[in-house]
Amino acid sequence: MLDVDGLWKVFGPRAAAQVGTELSSAELKRRTGCVAAVRDVSFTVAPGEVFVVMGLSGSGKSTLVRCLTRLIEPTAGTVRLDGEDLGTASPARLRELRRHRMAMVFQQFGLLPHRSVLDNVAFGLEIRGTARAERHDHARQVIELVGLSGFEESLPEQLSGGMQQRVGLARALAVDPEVMLFDEPFSALDPLIRREMQNEVIRLHRVVGKTMVFITHDLNEALRLGDRILLMRDGAAVQLGTPDEVVGAPADDHVRDFVADVPREQVLTLRWIMRPAGPSDALDGPSLPPETVIRDAVHTVLSADRPVRVESDGSLLGVVTAAEVLETIA
Repeated sequence: MLDVDGLWKVFGPRAAAQVGTELSSAELKRRTGCVAAVRDVSFTVAPGEVFVVMGLSGSGKSTLVRCLTRLIEPTAGTVRLDGEDLGTASPARLRELRRHRMAMVFQQFGLLPHRSVLDNVAFGLEIRGTARAERHDHARQVIELVGLSGFEESLPEQLSGGMQQRVGLARALAVDPEVMLFDEPFSALDPLIRREMQNEVIRLHRVVGKTMVFITHDLNEALRLGDRILLMRDGAAVQLGTPDEVVGAPADDHVRDFVADVPREQVLTLRWIMRPAGPSDALDGPSLPPETVIRDAVHTVLSADRPVRVESDGSLLGVVTAAEVLETIA
């Protein structure tokens, strides 16, 4: 659905001349006055995937997501949406793509304060030229989908932060985009509301199956939401992988420090701890698939009196015993 290749964004004088630089951020700023916010980043996002871009403040993740829709013009590289090069799109075509195929949810809710929830949700359809009755009917359906039925006539100021962000979600969903982009949408919310909204994104993804690109600085949020995670530092991609790959095989010391406090049993699967079956192993015990998270396998493994078989499509991949599980959770 999305194909990003060699993306650069450099701010400052003669920015294009700095593409390809290997200078550190500090040295580049000192010598040229430029800042390389995104450095040679490449990735693809599959249809229906939740792709998370994670990094600390200043890592370039928010600049990256804005480059995907050309809210910020990339300095170099290509972004393709379903094969179409967005860099060559005319302003009119770009507006068309933003109205029909892509939608963005920001940290600041950006709701129109003088308009009701219903009119806020229907705003994208209004811009598209949809008739009032039709857009309101569709907006009501989406409002119900995000759990805001009964608040259609409320103004944003009458809603809590979490409810306002639900309106933002509904507004993005109302235009039925192929790709939804989230720029740290929950970072301003209280922890309990934030978790509630994470659950809401998971639920909505199961219901509507949209392709999602989610920006966050929160590792736990990335691990909960992401099918795959791209970690960034100083504008560059440091590691790209599934949550268990990031936790189980960190690419460098930076990532290793990042994931050091993550409870491994809540992320890693049996594939990471299984061992080859030995000649003395009894293989008539219970079986589990390799994708089983260790936490979910603890009861089965610890209560079995023989090794648990790890199987995929009837093939034995390995075995797991209490020793492997306890070593992981100790």
